[in-house]
Amino acid sequence: MEFIKILFSTTLDIAPIIAIIFGFQYLVIRKKVQRLFQVLTGFFLVLIGLSLFLLGLEMALFPMGGMMAEQLTSAAFLPVLAEGAQRHWSDYYWVYIFAFAIGASTTIAEPSLIAVSIKAGEISGGTINPFILRIAVALGMAIGITLGSWRIVMGLPLQGFILAAYVLVILQTLRSPRSIIPLAFDSGGVTTSTITVPIIAALGLGLASSIPGRDPLLDGFGMIALACLFPIITVMGYAQIAEWMEKRNRQYSESTHRTQGEN
Repeated sequence: MEFIKILFSTTLDIAPIIAIIFGFQYLVIRKKVQRLFQVLTGFFLVLIGLSLFLLGLEMALFPMGGMMAEQLTSAAFLPVLAEGAQRHWSDYYWVYIFAFAIGASTTIAEPSLIAVSIKAGEISGGTINPFILRIAVALGMAIGITLGSWRIVMGLPLQGFILAAYVLVILQTLRSPRSIIPLAFDSGGVTTSTITVPIIAALGLGLASSIPGRDPLLDGFGMIALACLFPIITVMGYAQIAEWMEKRNRQYSESTHRTQGEN
């Protein structure tokens, strides 16, 4: 019964997309759709797949994210406090480890990131390694989610973190190779997609609900914003390191050739 509700809701969501595409095709371009049966079959598979995915989110990813946050912050799991003592942010170290691990692993498996990294490797002629690019993005995502978890534990406002991250992004943009900048910004966007966002949202809301004094609406959101920014930082950092190493190797090679010529 739940699947039928989700299927109906998904159909309503997809209907405007189908109407616009076929409307432009027949009313503006005024040409028949080639392989119409294949196209309609594809739309049907998208409808079923998206409905099953949303059902899976409701049944597994959202509950798991909230459950893990609740378990990792429960008094029975955290270190025992002395009488009258207050909880220190370092007591939640398992939360930070889990946030880092889940952020990296979900990003590595993100279909949109895989597609972008493959295309980047093809267009660059092998200059950009798709796997290294995915690792750089995953590292940035893991750092962003870990920092967001620490922010929730501390109860700090989001504005300062966002401002500092944007300042760093701007400074890196001024010093990074021009060819990597568009890819870095796209990498920040593709990470917040089908797999990563549900778990991040569930983790943030679960943490804010489990830690005393935190407001789920005020503190639980904002992790996705940090998760978007830090992959940009790490991808541009990866490009800067690669450029520096290439210059160093070139200088070493030129120096070696000069020495051999003098001898």
